[in-house]
Amino acid sequence: MKNRIKQNENLLFAAWGVSLIATIGSLYFSEILGYIPCELCWYQRIFMYPIVIILGIGVVKKDTKQALYSAVFSGFGLIIAFYHYLLQKVPAMTELDSCGLIPCAGQYINWLGFITIPFLALVGFTIIFVISVVILKTNQGR
Repeated sequence: MKNRIKQNENLLFAAWGVSLIATIGSLYFSEILGYIPCELCWYQRIFMYPIVIILGIGVVKKDTKQALYSAVFSGFGLIIAFYHYLLQKVPAMTELDSCGLIPCAGQYINWLGFITIPFLALVGFTIIFVISVVILKTNQGR
């Protein structure tokens, strides 16, 4: 029982770390490199930034119930990031881009031919979502 609690606290810390890295990364791209976020990037930020605070409080208080909130936020962020990545990489979807001044299908980075900013967000949201679900599942068993 104590092992499970400690494991969940460590998982919560790991999810917080991922959210912190994602938040710092997005701020680096916009504030240091000067990349202007598109509309979908802003929506992804709206779902990522609160996770840092929610999980940070959860880590300090050792409250793994915060995983419910991070699962919800990361679930919505995951969907938006996946759609955004499709807009960038699927030619038929690229034609649907109607984001506004900054095109959502634009790619500031394209490392190895597939790693773009929405891909990085998708990976971050996915990791946080999976960790949150694992915590919630193991908390159910208590």
